[in-house]
Amino acid sequence: MKYPYGKNILITGAGSGLGKSSAEYFAQAGYSVWGVSRSCGRSERQVGAGVIRMLPMDVTDDASVDAAAAEILAQSGGIGIVLHCAGFGIAGACEDTPLEAAHAQMETNYFGVLRVNRAILPSMRAQGFGLILVTGSVAGLVSIPFQSHYASSKFALEAAVQALRMEGRPFGIRAALLEPGDTRTGFTGARKMALPEASPYRAACERAVGKMAHDEENGKPPESVAKKALALAQKRNPRMHHVIGADYRLLAGLIKLLPEGAVEAILRRMYCSAPRG
Repeated sequence: MKYPYGKNILITGAGSGLGKSSAEYFAQAGYSVWGVSRSCGRSERQVGAGVIRMLPMDVTDDASVDAAAAEILAQSGGIGIVLHCAGFGIAGACEDTPLEAAHAQMETNYFGVLRVNRAILPSMRAQGFGLILVTGSVAGLVSIPFQSHYASSKFALEAAVQALRMEGRPFGIRAALLEPGDTRTGFTGARKMALPEASPYRAACERAVGKMAHDEENGKPPESVAKKALALAQKRNPRMHHVIGADYRLLAGLIKLLPEGAVEAILRRMYCSAPRG
């Protein structure tokens, strides 16, 4: 096992789903994992050759991020890797989604990443190395109907990571995106709905979300993302995009090759078609 960024890793959203699975995976590989989530308590446990230390951090709150980051940096002596897994989804039509719900989506999925990075990047520059791994999504490559705000948050991360890669390179800082498709986690059950009773989009949205939930519940295990994150932690110069799974890599390739109209028609057929009677 190689540790080009050292053995200390900070994982957000580590209380459940992709973050929890990744914390276990990295600890088994000998890393000292600092796991944070909004609702977790403080704990420490040995896992394999490594350790997982949990403490609370709300990525939507500046003071919470700054306090937790300062404590982690003081106790760890420096963080070499940050793996961003905190996030949630909102489903609903663009027209139906209240602005406060859209703001909440961006606060966690996008601004949460920026807050944590701002707290950790100065120490990475000082030590001369670091790796920022951001959990994006295939929805950051192509938007899905009734997931517009979730997709927007993931599209925004694409731009941020691309810029960070160029800005951080002179300081030994690398950045990459993990882009999973449908994955079996608590994300499905935690999805928030923006669906008024009288919405003209209601029937179509319910069908689309039902299809999404079915695909997620039968999707890849969270370990598929954790395994890829660990593989990237062994690389000194990882490329930017890492779509998880051969099927989704094929989809990402088709998105680039097919005309826009063809991609849109496929997505409409998948998520917007009325059921056959």
